[in-house]
Amino acid sequence: MTQPLEQSASAPFSFDNSYARLPQNFFARQTPSSAAEPWLIKLNEPLAQELGLDIEVLRRDGAAIFSGNLVPEGADPLAMAYAGHQFGNFVPQLGDGRAILLGEVIDKNGRRRDIQLKGAGATPFSRRGDGRAALGPVLREYIVSEAMHALGVPATRALAAVSTGQPVYREQILPGAVFTRVAASHIRVGTFQFFAARGDTDGIRALADYVIDRHYPDLRDGANPYIALLEAIAERQAALIAKWLHVGFIHGVMNTDNMTVSGETIDFGPCAFMDAYDPGTVFSSIDQNGRYAYASQPGIGQWNLARLGETLLPLIDADQDKAVEIANVVIKDYGERFQLHWMRGMREKIGLADVEDDDLSLIQSLLSTMQAGQADFTLTFRRLSYLAAEDGAEAEDAFLTTFSDSTAAKEWLARWRERLTRETTSAAERSVAMLGVNPAFIPRNHRIEQAIAAAVEDADFSLFEALLDVLSRPYEDHAELTAYMQPPKPEERVLQTFCGT
Repeated sequence: MTQPLEQSASAPFSFDNSYARLPQNFFARQTPSSAAEPWLIKLNEPLAQELGLDIEVLRRDGAAIFSGNLVPEGADPLAMAYAGHQFGNFVPQLGDGRAILLGEVIDKNGRRRDIQLKGAGATPFSRRGDGRAALGPVLREYIVSEAMHALGVPATRALAAVSTGQPVYREQILPGAVFTRVAASHIRVGTFQFFAARGDTDGIRALADYVIDRHYPDLRDGANPYIALLEAIAERQAALIAKWLHVGFIHGVMNTDNMTVSGETIDFGPCAFMDAYDPGTVFSSIDQNGRYAYASQPGIGQWNLARLGETLLPLIDADQDKAVEIANVVIKDYGERFQLHWMRGMREKIGLADVEDDDLSLIQSLLSTMQAGQADFTLTFRRLSYLAAEDGAEAEDAFLTTFSDSTAAKEWLARWRERLTRETTSAAERSVAMLGVNPAFIPRNHRIEQAIAAAVEDADFSLFEALLDVLSRPYEDHAELTAYMQPPKPEERVLQTFCGT
């Protein structure tokens, strides 16, 4: 078995590890475990270039580095401490049980980015787990995180995937792998909860100051930077979750330890994209009561922000009652923030550049018609985008065939066309704008599962590569790729997705 080394001969990363300079109780230093026979499945070279990394070194040593066998010069590997509410139940200590932060780099745009290995062995937070990852969840996270980025949704990124050459033991024996994740940071609501649960106000203050300096530096000189921090995080979460709904995304596990303070989507375990529209859709096998259903996500975002607000109360005001009153205003305002972002995006999806009071009713009517007609979420809006420019029988028929019963859809179309008569943009401009927000391609569950099955069962990564290529251009039309636009056949439907652990 290959043993981990102290450092590499070359330095593909220029690390500047600010989190490692925080107090020791913020993390536990942890060297990655070794992998038996690492093999580089995929290196995201465009992202590596954006990060200012040495591509040639990564091509040569990537399997060793991204498996944990070779710790790069300047890295300071650590597992982060955090707590969290999991399905509403508070757990005072969670932490990185199978993730190790190698360090941070400053990318070519001057942004600080975390480089983290997932599946590189046990840490002090593993809670009797092996700290390893199976190949399937690694490929799923790679596919979905890169698809989210291409769709324009803030998300952590995939830098690399490596096969370890050794098995992991779950319900069955599976091939092991390591995923390398890039994030603005890995600080979560649960990170604040970790210190609050211990009554460590100094720790909360140090963390809040760090988050402000790293993510919200403009807040530093404000009258009350900590309430401003809560407001800023609420704004980013409102915008993020609205984007999720605009593309039919269901996170699956919106626990407070899976909600970043940077406003990025993180942890693509039992996540999925809807096929037929239903606001109550749940895919996660562990979400038995539908807590994190599609339409519940905005409310859960507010609930999570309330938990964050609780941790910040000692910093907001010395008078706890006053602090609660101030924080509650922010939590209440989140609902309005979300509604503004959601409405703006939904207007764009149906081609409305101007604002009228009845627009919400028009949007809700379409969604109700889609639900009743079992219409595919993504196809409905894409075909409506074509119809905006081609007001002909063929485009209309394509739109109507998305619905199991076209009667109500025809009635909605008439109402929509009447609304468009009062728009100031041309039909051509409208269609171009709609095609830019209504994707042709999303990472459909059955396609992901097909790619995973081929890789796990036959070591065939061709479907994985092909799917990544398609999803890198989600808003472009390609006649030869129309099969990727189609919803699953009945026998292809994926009804449940599973947590990677």
